[in-house]
Amino acid sequence: MDLLGSILGSMQKPPTVDEAEKKKAREQKKLIEKKQSEEKKHLDVFRTKTQKVIHEFIKDEKQEKYKFKPLDKVYRAIVHEVADVAGLTSFSFGQEEEDRYVMLWKKEFAPSDEEVLAYRRGEVWDPEKAKQLAKEKELQKLEDTLSSKTKVVPASNYRDKYKHLIGEEAAKDAAQDLTANKSYGFVSSQNKRDTRTIEQVLADTRAKKKQKTDHPGTSTEESSSSQSEISNLTGEDNSTTQSQNSTNSS
Repeated sequence: MDLLGSILGSMQKPPTVDEAEKKKAREQKKLIEKKQSEEKKHLDVFRTKTQKVIHEFIKDEKQEKYKFKPLDKVYRAIVHEVADVAGLTSFSFGQEEEDRYVMLWKKEFAPSDEEVLAYRRGEVWDPEKAKQLAKEKELQKLEDTLSSKTKVVPASNYRDKYKHLIGEEAAKDAAQDLTANKSYGFVSSQNKRDTRTIEQVLADTRAKKKQKTDHPGTSTEESSSSQSEISNLTGEDNSTTQSQNSTNSS
């Protein structure tokens, strides 16, 4: 019995449940750290390759842009980071977790807004077609600007103003020449004009004076009439003069 007891006492006791879990946790941690280390090495390798690709792209004067194959988000982030350090323009296009990729441009060939929108729509960018569309857009903009500056010229006279209502010929017949009158503004003076000369007026006045012996009662009227006729010819209007004197006195 003593021999058996000594043997059993020298043997290690079976591990408890807590110790087993701790051991398993330690093993899992080591496995995770190993995977992380491997992933880091893999990303470092990818970064190095990306740097070489971008360096070759920059050296190639014939290339304006470069398209990477579809990549996961973490790899796209590395591409954007390396491109930014190299002074390049970069965009991601495509559907996430399907075919999303990164495209690079040299600074002097940076894409326009239309080009970026085309790639985002999944379209193929055609520079020649884009130039044609831009030209058409510019022409349309110019036409809109010219049309907005067009002014409507109003009718400048009576005939133009009312010919759409009464007709061209009727408007011509209705439009009469007007002569300015100092007292009453614009009045029709077609029937009020005296086309005689001053000599003719004086001759007519002398002829009337010869008749005053036969008609003595008309001398005052004739004198007033001749004076009015001469005033009309010389531009002196008696009624205007009186109106002006009355205004000045008031």
